[in-house]
Amino acid sequence: VQLQASGGGLVQPGGTLRLSCAASGRAFSTYQMGWFRQAPGKEREFVAAISRSGTSTYYTGSMKGRFTISRDNVKNTVDLQMNSLKPEDTAVYYCAAAMSLAWRPTMSNSYDYWGQGTLVTVSS
Repeated sequence: VQLQASGGGLVQPGGTLRLSCAASGRAFSTYQMGWFRQAPGKEREFVAAISRSGTSTYYTGSMKGRFTISRDNVKNTVDLQMNSLKPEDTAVYYCAAAMSLAWRPTMSNSYDYWGQGTLVTVSS
């Protein structure tokens, strides 16, 4: 599967952005999907994940309540709605796809395919 992330940009603190990841290739609905981010000088960290059907979602604590992950298995997309953005949310955001039934949502090494990343900058 090939993943293409989009939707990043410059936003003021408190603002919103919606990231989208478009998938092509093998049936999208067979993949669990996740979003990770990497800030300058920091390790890549888990943001959110969603199961194949979309019935289960996972978030890291600091983003729960502000970010929402969703997917459309017809359009082959997974989105990340980000509200109440803070300067510390500045990072390159990556979408990722996992095939394994032993998928661990928060672990980057559980994912088999990665998109190229989209930059989110939160600044006044």
